Amino acid sequence: MRHHERPVEPGWRYRLHEIVFEADTPGGRMFDVLLLTAIVTSVAAVMLESVPSVRAQHGAALLRVEWGFTILFTVEYLARLAGVRYPSRYALSFFGIVDLLAIVPTYLSLLLPGSQVLLVVRVLRMIRVFRVLKLARYLAGGEEIAQALRASRPKIVVFLASVVSIAVVMGALLYLIEGEANGFTSIPRGVYWAIVTMTTVGYGDISPGTVPGQMVAAVLMIAGYAIIAVPTGIVSVAFAQRAAHPVSTQACLACSAEGHDVDAAFCKYCGESLAPAREPLPVAGNGDSSAAAR
Repeated sequence: MRHHERPVEPGWRYRLHEIVFEADTPGGRMFDVLLLTAIVTSVAAVMLESVPSVRAQHGAALLRVEWGFTILFTVEYLARLAGVRYPSRYALSFFGIVDLLAIVPTYLSLLLPGSQVLLVVRVLRMIRVFRVLKLARYLAGGEEIAQALRASRPKIVVFLASVVSIAVVMGALLYLIEGEANGFTSIPRGVYWAIVTMTTVGYGDISPGTVPGQMVAAVLMIAGYAIIAVPTGIVSVAFAQRAAHPVSTQACLACSAEGHDVDAAFCKYCGESLAPAREPLPVAGNGDSSAAAR
């Protein structure tokens, strides 16, 4: 018998959750498209408002546009709080705080002049709505990269500690070799030069003038390539190990967290059961089950 999957009939909160948090339903996809458009437009309005000439000519219109977006994002924020079992968990999450910061400055502008500077935090909101692409492999890839960075953190910390140690030693060495005559007035100044040299930035504001100092500089320049290669290799290995573990686009109904394993039954962040399971229903049609299968 041929079957298709349809969500178990849920309550209003789950239906609202499907729209504002999920991207695998028509309503959720449309919501994300509209939200992405609103966010990009609001960010553009904030950028235009920072231009003195534009602000002088269209300041009143931009203010009305800003209030319109603020009201829209306020409704969205309240909908997100209503769409989860535990609103406080979402309110205290990263994106919950970002959503709040996106609307609070405009209200504060009524009391505190200059608070609209904080409106630039709306740029951060664009990160979340990238799921509108509805391509699981991109979302899974982003989660795999994040997991690879977390898995590589101890090795990267050790590597960076080694780099800092080398910079301190080389900076002190150049301070002894070059001295104040060539701009190395202190050990911190020498450490600054070592960091600039190892990272291949090369500002040129300070450079060794003696042969021994130039030899040390040459060694640091060559070692600078390892600064890029070593952490890249560490993360690449961890990424390859994590790539075999795909994640789903399903958001937790309780805390709105994403990035769960495809076969996960419970949220790995709050422990709550994920969205109601889907039950197979036979395709409606005439004839017996064997005919439907054909």
